[in-house]
Amino acid sequence: MHDENKAAANGCGKIQRGAQNGAALLALMEKTGYSMVQQNGQRKFGGPPPGWEGPPPPRGCEVFVGKIPRDMYEDELVPVFERAGKIYELRLMMEFSGKFIGVCVSLDNCRLFIGAIPKDKKKEEILNEMKKVTEGVVDVIVYPNATDKTKNRGFAFVEYESHRAAAMARRRLIPGTFQPWGHTIQVDWADPEKVVDEETMQRVKVLYVRNLMISTTEDKIKAEFNKFKPGVVERVKKLRDYAFVHFFHREDAVAAMSVMNGKCIDGASIEVTLAKPVNKESSWKQHFNGQISPNSENLLGFPNKEDGTQKSLGKPASLSIRLNGQHSPGPPEVERSTYPLFPGIKLTPISMYSLKLNHFSSAVMHLDYFCHKNSWAPPEYCLYSTTSQDGKILLVYKVLISSIADDSQTYFMPEKLCTTVEDAKELAAQFTLLHL
Repeated sequence: MHDENKAAANGCGKIQRGAQNGAALLALMEKTGYSMVQQNGQRKFGGPPPGWEGPPPPRGCEVFVGKIPRDMYEDELVPVFERAGKIYELRLMMEFSGKFIGVCVSLDNCRLFIGAIPKDKKKEEILNEMKKVTEGVVDVIVYPNATDKTKNRGFAFVEYESHRAAAMARRRLIPGTFQPWGHTIQVDWADPEKVVDEETMQRVKVLYVRNLMISTTEDKIKAEFNKFKPGVVERVKKLRDYAFVHFFHREDAVAAMSVMNGKCIDGASIEVTLAKPVNKESSWKQHFNGQISPNSENLLGFPNKEDGTQKSLGKPASLSIRLNGQHSPGPPEVERSTYPLFPGIKLTPISMYSLKLNHFSSAVMHLDYFCHKNSWAPPEYCLYSTTSQDGKILLVYKVLISSIADDSQTYFMPEKLCTTVEDAKELAAQFTLLHL
């Protein structure tokens, strides 16, 4: 009983100290006008401070301070460091026990992502195999390969009757003991489909058409959708095996969806749905400010690494890449280790778009991946040059981002010049990611 009372007293003490620390930090922010953001295991104070004009401080202006007492926070540290001069930014590394908790709505997810499936397996075979080892299987969603419609894309989505059934199935499949057809599969939670409010969907007059043949042209798609009522299609934009069909009037789009869904074009049975508008500003800004955005990454239902809760793609962008001597926001930190490739190891062809965000170490690949997942056109890079006073060739890229669903185009160009093409392209991609 004594131990229980002691534990309760310790818990109350921690709560009281936490409340005092929180009040002290709020008072510090009100006094200084600095902002404070916590992400990736660290808490950032400032960067830039209020009223700051011009670029960040150059290389050499940052110092590392170690062995800070674990119970000391910004309200005590800032006055100490300010004795040396004005603080541009202070990043305090946080222990797990010192982090704030995050609370979000838990989604009742009933769908699992199953990867590394043999591409010659049909829906019925995958369904039967999943039913053998898991309970509550309702359906299996399999998409045909873009170039060969007789094969699947190497992954499938398994729908279960309840979230509990899906969670139990995930636990059953993850250890790797289940190897259907002699293959080690990948299992994870699938992101739920993007939810768009009914009022917005009532205004949509664009159809999303998938499972097209690579060889099918935009003119052919337009002609097929014009068959049921000539002249109703305004334009068609096609990328690989999917397309957006724009109509002049919503009622024609809805009618065409009903008529054309399941029809064959060039031998492929197409799927037709209303296109879901993408809120570019909210999705990109939330993602790159370290917040979770359910709107930006789930258009194709790809998996999320988190256990049971649904987020866009896990970690927010880090600030790990340096260009031209300054910190530049980049993609999430990734494991950069290498492993030996022994003879006999089986290699499976995959698409880069079936990977997760943490597999990308460059902003260029990150931007391409993000555009694909949002069903946007690939980013276009236009290279420009100038000559510095000492005769050096300086380079900068302008990036064009096109949203196919609403036919909008936006240009982005950083305000810095680089000496190499690689740095210029990377900087332009980073700049675009932060400003979309």
